[in-house]
Amino acid sequence: MAVTKVYIVYYSLYGHVDTMAREVHRGAATVEGVEATLWRVPEMLSELILDKLKAPPKPNDVPDIMPEQLVEADGLIFGFPSRFGMMPSQLKAFFDATSELWASQALAGKPAGIFWSTGFYGGGQELSALTAITQLAHHGMLFVPLGYTFGSGMFEIDEVKGGSAYGAGTFAGDGSRQPTELELQQAFYQGKYLAEVTKKLKS
Repeated sequence: MAVTKVYIVYYSLYGHVDTMAREVHRGAATVEGVEATLWRVPEMLSELILDKLKAPPKPNDVPDIMPEQLVEADGLIFGFPSRFGMMPSQLKAFFDATSELWASQALAGKPAGIFWSTGFYGGGQELSALTAITQLAHHGMLFVPLGYTFGSGMFEIDEVKGGSAYGAGTFAGDGSRQPTELELQQAFYQGKYLAEVTKKLKS
């Protein structure tokens, strides 16, 4: 049986998206016949700036990815922290560097999902997703939203929970808040869900 490759490609400055990405990866890896791989978008900030921002060191177990490597994947999930309601410049620059892939439509037809982190409710929980979809659309990728397939977890109102029908999400607050168990469950589910869709489309 041919292996279905799912790439989880993300950028994380303070670690919230990294935590979510690992759960997305775990979920995708549970699907039989799927090979899930974590990839990090290259950092654009200097060590001096990162130090001034008090950003923690990047984990050394996730390699950087180059744009041309995206074609190797059968399915893709992109994760990012919101910056003023949109994806950060690091991920936007990565997409900007995919012009050759766009010209040949090398990514067309590949299923793709998104997940994210914002500071607060007004930080772009849905706007970040909506604006990110434009990148997928220009490449002809097939956006795979969660819809309400996550079940009762989608309707939770007794606790703070990020995410929406577009994908999994978390709130960072002032930076001290970490993804909750429910947010991590949704991230795990998204990885599994997109992996299943990818495998089905490939068969």
